[in-house]
Amino acid sequence: MSEDTGRLDGRVAFVTGAASGIGAACAQRFVDEGATVAGFDLQDPADGNPLAGFWSLDVRDEAAIASAVAAAVAAVGAPTILVNAAGVSGSGGVTDLAEDEWDRIVDINLKGTYLVSKHVVPHLVAAGRGSVVNLASIEGLEGLPAQAAYNASKGGVVLLTRNMAIDYGPAGVRVNCLCPGYIETPMTAVLRLEGFEAIRDEFIAMHHLGRAGQPGEVAAAALFLASDDASFVTGHALVVDGGFTAGRRLG
Repeated sequence: MSEDTGRLDGRVAFVTGAASGIGAACAQRFVDEGATVAGFDLQDPADGNPLAGFWSLDVRDEAAIASAVAAAVAAVGAPTILVNAAGVSGSGGVTDLAEDEWDRIVDINLKGTYLVSKHVVPHLVAAGRGSVVNLASIEGLEGLPAQAAYNASKGGVVLLTRNMAIDYGPAGVRVNCLCPGYIETPMTAVLRLEGFEAIRDEFIAMHHLGRAGQPGEVAAAALFLASDDASFVTGHALVVDGGFTAGRRLG
């Protein structure tokens, strides 16, 4: 628990992708700060998770989203915070990427953010206040090789975030996104397998702090955006990337 707990006292937060990685870290940090958190994911959360309620959910399925959101509101109350952390990775350039793989990545990362927001944001608007935190990526700001669908989906999340900030700011709803660099999560576990050491080391070296990030470090940034500490921050893409997007060292 952090020294300045209680920044989310009395708030209800809905978090997708809450079973692992950054979503799970956000859920835990928000609970530590006084929030009641409802989680949504296709995976089951780990034992001892801090969630007040959990709903299995495919963020591509609008009918399931509507049902899960209604059930969560009935169980824990209407939210004033939404974290869209559900996401998947993938690889391939446009000439070798199968259409169904493109659809899987874009539908979960971008369409899923839209669909969940469609059914949760009205509760924030009704409350006259709220914060949406979308998970984008440094790959939504800069291209990386063989990441066509992932780059496109996360770039879409960045611009969707800005559009939502324009649309719902007058209702008192702030919308921002996070752009993490390389974070040690289940999604990036492939780079820890044998044979990927050189790629992983090269990628980490592009982060000027010289290390990978941890989910809790992204959750700390999500807490800032969700809390009143960021009361005049909206439409912003906050990088949490160890300096990756700062530029390149020479010599």
